[in-house]
Amino acid sequence: MRNLSKFLSATAALAIAASTAAAQAKELKYAHFQAADLASPKQAAALAFETCVEGKTSGGIDVQVYPASQLGDGSQVIEGLQLGTIQMGVVHDGPISAVYKPFAVLAMPYVFDDQAMAWAIMDGAFGKEMFEDMRKETGIRVLGVADNGVRNFTNSKRPVAEPDDMKGLKIRVQTAPVWTRLVESLGASATPVPWPELPGALQQGVVDGQENGVTNIVDASLYQHQKYVSLDGHVFSWHAYMIADAFYEGLTDAEKTAVNQCVEIAKVIHRGMTAAQDANAATILAAKGMEVVPVSPEQKAKFRELSQPAVREFIVGEIGEDWPNKLDAAVAAYRDQ
Repeated sequence: MRNLSKFLSATAALAIAASTAAAQAKELKYAHFQAADLASPKQAAALAFETCVEGKTSGGIDVQVYPASQLGDGSQVIEGLQLGTIQMGVVHDGPISAVYKPFAVLAMPYVFDDQAMAWAIMDGAFGKEMFEDMRKETGIRVLGVADNGVRNFTNSKRPVAEPDDMKGLKIRVQTAPVWTRLVESLGASATPVPWPELPGALQQGVVDGQENGVTNIVDASLYQHQKYVSLDGHVFSWHAYMIADAFYEGLTDAEKTAVNQCVEIAKVIHRGMTAAQDANAATILAAKGMEVVPVSPEQKAKFRELSQPAVREFIVGEIGEDWPNKLDAAVAAYRDQ
């Protein structure tokens, strides 16, 4: 009887300890916009991050993943990070550029040769300097970036192989002015539409087309309302792994280390899945019923000649020459290796 009493007391103590630990766990709400499906790079990476952080902190951080824009669009997630109602978000470049203007330099078209160059520059001194500047200006810490896909144009009207084919098309763009300038420089009209509203805008004919990487085209079933895809690869687009700096600074050193290490794991998963889809874009999108329009190097040069000076002029007008020059220098240094 005495042994039973000891057992029950020990069990009760363990239950109380577990309950207390759960109550003291730091809640980390993690928001992103892709579907709650392991085929979605952002979701696969998010679940890996959740498992990794909770394991490394022995449950000291309780990660709660909210996919499919459950906590709002990109702009709302950024606002939540600044208000402290969301602790972590993985948001694409458009909404970030609207809050932290220097991020718009990454919308410079036809800058990066391939993923290897893009990753090296964003993981290197250029990216680190930008992220620290963003933290000071916004109170949001960027822990790393992963691919939002190499962006290509799609539309429901006609094949687009060169800039003249863009004339008269209504193209959806992200909600930052730099993307409007990019599309307008090629002769099309630009309509900013938040991501959650894009499928409806295509279905209803509010816009004729849009520009995104294959991951997002497939993830949101945009191919259902788009007949043509032009593989021009105009911009290497990004998702930033962002955390509210006040929340991050409230973590212990061990918890910070866990978060940093687990973001690295999530980032590799995210990059690998997205890059693989980009590499197989023609096959993937043709299988979805889209007509794939190849863009030759000569035709891509025409897109570059029209868009790059116009977008650069806009970016310099918004943020000055400092960040565009730093990006140019980083690209030159990479090529000189």
